[in-house]
Amino acid sequence: MLSKEIFILSNETALNNDFRFRDQINAAIGSVMDNIAEGFERGGRLEFIHFLTIAKGSCAEVRSQLYRIYDRQYLMEDKFSELLKLGEDIANMLGRWIKYLNETEQKGTKFKNRSGK
Repeated sequence: MLSKEIFILSNETALNNDFRFRDQINAAIGSVMDNIAEGFERGGRLEFIHFLTIAKGSCAEVRSQLYRIYDRQYLMEDKFSELLKLGEDIANMLGRWIKYLNETEQKGTKFKNRSGK
C-alpha cells in the first residue's frame, strides 16, 4: 500500500518534476520490499534477519523523505500523516518480525535437510 501511494505521489504531484528526490524515495520504498524478498529467499534465519534490518532502515529513510516532501509542500498534512503512519506501521511489523526470528530456534529452509555431521 505504501509503495503504491508513493508511486501515485511521485506521478501526480509536483514531486514528479523533482527528479532526484522522486527517484530517491521510489528507490527507498522499493528497497523495503526487495530486501524482505531477498532475505526470505535466501532460506536462512540469520540472513533473513539481516535483510529485514536493512528493510527497516529503508523504511526509516522513506519516513525521513516524507518529512522533506511535506516541508516542500508536495503533499497536504492529512496525506502526509496517513503515509507517515503507514511507514511507522511497516517499521513496527518489521521490528516484531526481527524480534520473533531472534527468539526462535528455527534455522531456515536451507538448513532443513542438513545433518550435523
